[in-house]
Amino acid sequence: MDFSDLTTRLLQLDTACLCDAEKSLSLGLRVVAPDIRPIPLGLKLVGRAHTVQCHNDFLAVIKGLRDAEPGEVLVIDSQGSDRAVSGELFPTEALRKGLAGIINDGPCRDTSIVRTLGLPYYARSIHCRAGTTTHPGATQIPITCGGVSVNPGDVIVGDDDGLVIATAELFASLVPLSEEIQQKEDRLLQRMQEGQGLLELMNFDDHYRAVEEGRDSHLEFLV
Repeated sequence: MDFSDLTTRLLQLDTACLCDAEKSLSLGLRVVAPDIRPIPLGLKLVGRAHTVQCHNDFLAVIKGLRDAEPGEVLVIDSQGSDRAVSGELFPTEALRKGLAGIINDGPCRDTSIVRTLGLPYYARSIHCRAGTTTHPGATQIPITCGGVSVNPGDVIVGDDDGLVIATAELFASLVPLSEEIQQKEDRLLQRMQEGQGLLELMNFDDHYRAVEEGRDSHLEFLV
């Protein structure tokens, strides 16, 4: 699967469905900690990682922003910073350059503007005090973001529920089952909108009885 096709298919999938598929396949999908939250809601993120490492200083973030290519995601490991290492100027420049988004494992600021820009933008926290610009930091190296490893070129998928990271090859293996899961959920919602109850659409009673009796069972949807 070429990357353009993979991107198109990932843009149609929820991170929740990708995680559900991972639960069955156990391929090694990396799920970012829930502390990293989207600042603007309702946006979908898919792109390759362009990594940055810094601490209370955003000089390396500027370098990463300068070097990143269209379609890439700027991923910042702020190493526990307590000062903002990104604000409104960086996502504005990211949009101009055609980047796919920014993920900041650290504080950001200028959130009232960031929410209006239309760029997927995630951060661990919000703080008004900015970092310095006196340390070079590092870019395009393996980093940690939200408790998981991120390598330059890794693919990142994000939505309002969170962020997941893997190689393009792993996502290509995960996509078909994720699509099946999402299609099944769409059918479930359609049936419920037509008046069927949730319990009519699953094997809840049989599964619950099996669990009580200590028998192997799986909760399943009957669509």
